[in-house]
Amino acid sequence: MTIPRNTPNPSPGSRWRKLAACAGMLMAAGLGLLHGAPQASAAEPAKKPNILLIVADDMGYSDVGAFGGEIETPNIDALAQRGLSATNFYVAPTCSPTRSMLLTGTDNHVAGFGVMSEYTGPQQKGKPGYEGHLNQRMTSIATLLRDSGYHTYMAGKWHLGEEKGQWPADQGFERDFTLMQGGGSHWSDMGYPNPQHPNLTFTRNGKLLDKLPDDHFSTAAFSDFITQSIDENKADGKPFFAYLSYQAVHSPFALPDDWIDKYKGRYDQGYDALRAERLARMKAMGLVGADVSLAPRMPNVPAWDSLTPEQKKISARKMEVYAAMVANMDHHIGRVLGHLKANGQLDNTLVLFFSDNGAEPVELLELAASVDPAMKVWLEKNWDTRPENCGRKMSVCDYGAAWAQVGSTPFNYFKHYTAEGGIRSPLIAAGPGVVSDGQTTRAVLHVTDVVPTLLELAGVSHPSQRGGSDQAPLTGKSMQPVLVGKAQDIRSADEWIGWELFGNRALRQGDWKALSLLKAAGGTGEWQLYNLKDDPTESRDLASSQPAKLAELTRLWDLYASQNGVILTGDGPFKGRK
Repeated sequence: MTIPRNTPNPSPGSRWRKLAACAGMLMAAGLGLLHGAPQASAAEPAKKPNILLIVADDMGYSDVGAFGGEIETPNIDALAQRGLSATNFYVAPTCSPTRSMLLTGTDNHVAGFGVMSEYTGPQQKGKPGYEGHLNQRMTSIATLLRDSGYHTYMAGKWHLGEEKGQWPADQGFERDFTLMQGGGSHWSDMGYPNPQHPNLTFTRNGKLLDKLPDDHFSTAAFSDFITQSIDENKADGKPFFAYLSYQAVHSPFALPDDWIDKYKGRYDQGYDALRAERLARMKAMGLVGADVSLAPRMPNVPAWDSLTPEQKKISARKMEVYAAMVANMDHHIGRVLGHLKANGQLDNTLVLFFSDNGAEPVELLELAASVDPAMKVWLEKNWDTRPENCGRKMSVCDYGAAWAQVGSTPFNYFKHYTAEGGIRSPLIAAGPGVVSDGQTTRAVLHVTDVVPTLLELAGVSHPSQRGGSDQAPLTGKSMQPVLVGKAQDIRSADEWIGWELFGNRALRQGDWKALSLLKAAGGTGEWQLYNLKDDPTESRDLASSQPAKLAELTRLWDLYASQNGVILTGDGPFKGRK
């Protein structure tokens, strides 16, 4: 079956809407979550499986239908229906730290991305773990799988080093079509909305590209490259590892003309009403408890009803375009999966889908006006900043903190922050070695768990040495016991996961979480304590009533920082914010 490149899906959403109505009854009958006794185990794959790793960029936790969103994502939802959804899957607060852990199975402070390279502080520069590229202690999952007989393909955003020797072709990918930077234009112009670096860099199979085809649109083009690469080597029978690293839905928002009005009028009720709508749907689907309340609206976000009619019109339009961009990404995921099915490859392909971090709250024009007025002038001269042209070529369009908090429903904060809204991601797994009946797991999982999982599934060991360099041990753990339905978790109550980025810190152990957000980032700079089982939205700080528990977690964070070479310095992207 061939699905056209840019034809909107006119059908309404997915069967999740119907399932939501009966989810409460299922839970009451004790049939809902994997947190009860495992219901069914997946059969072990008969041969080495293909692997398709799909990563969305800056997509919110609740955007897709399978996680409570109203956006039509039938292909992603279908993955969840035939596989497993994980509601406690964690990533880093931003893109390159997450991607470094995804490809190495090691903490980002060890892998080379203790900070995003764009924000390296003077005390961090040149220090181990802060190289701004995957360092010599890392062997990527692509290299390990390639050396064990897999074909390895990548299409999309890299953001793990721009110098020759740091590219996907140098990290085990035999074919690639890659955007080297963290974001930019989705069209053929290769523009980047930054006067210091106004042009993007692309590679194809290890060679720099001078230009892109005139009809280039990132989501379609990267999907095409993956299917073409798979087809090229299909005849030899070797398994493939395909990393489909979408640039979508990273701003500036962009869509073909026949998609741009898909959700016209859908968001006129505003962000406050939509957050409540999503939370109600998540409760009906059993994704959150019936007693969960929304995190408070961010202090810098005005109530929807306080906006003028013109402000509401502009704001709603931005969300319309964003939602259509998510739906468009889902459409192209459907094209890729449909292609595999038509080729007879889907049944032996493990598919993992998630977002690299929480929803993006930054409005570029507003930020430029605050910290760099000259950049605002440059943007207005070289890009299209008119709100009515949101989503069209060369437009600067993003939706800001209000809608980003909708994406984070029901959690607190969003991208850049170590609060739940910045680091919890919707993971969906389907295919060989995964339960096949649409279960949901509350197991605490982490992006570093992906590499150990894939290595176990492919029967490949992780090296202690390579090319004369000692290799850092894996930080993560295989998710296989949870994926196959044989265990409720992969971590004991004593095990913990730590975070740090831009000075924002966190540590989770069991149901407990310690959190510290910089004053420059809107926090207090002090440690706070939350019980995520009772308070997943981090609304009730227990630091004063549970000082011993907080001290225990902060000691563990100090251990995490020592083990991983964390260097606290500067305010990162928060520096200069007003």
